[in-house]
Amino acid sequence: MSDSPSIFTKIIAREIPADIVFESASVIAFRDIAPQAPVHLLVVPTTEQFANVAELAAGNPALLSEVVTVAQQLANEHTNGEYRLIFNTGESAGQTVFHVHAHVLGGHLEEGTLGH
Repeated sequence: MSDSPSIFTKIIAREIPADIVFESASVIAFRDIAPQAPVHLLVVPTTEQFANVAELAAGNPALLSEVVTVAQQLANEHTNGEYRLIFNTGESAGQTVFHVHAHVLGGHLEEGTLGH
C-alpha cells in the first residue's frame, strides 16, 4: 500500500472524472469503469482511513452500515432491488485499490459468476 492518495480519493477530490450516482458527506458511489455486470457501481467511504471491509467494520461500524444502506438504495434505483454486494479483501482476492469499497453488481447475473 502506498502513501499517495488512492484513485478513489482523487475521484472524491474531483481530480479524476467519474460517473457519480450518489454522494453524501461520508459516502460516494459511481459507475465502475470496467463493469463486470450490466450494472456495476462502487460504493466508497470518503475517508481513506480503512483499506478493507474488516478494518472498516472494526473501526467504524456505523460507516459500514451506511455503505450497505447506500448499496441497497442504489440497487433499488438501478436493479429493482436485486443485487450482489462484494467486498474484495487482499490482493490475491482481487483487491486492486486499498481504500475500502463495495461493488454493487446487478442486472442479469448467472449463478456461479463473480465480479471483482
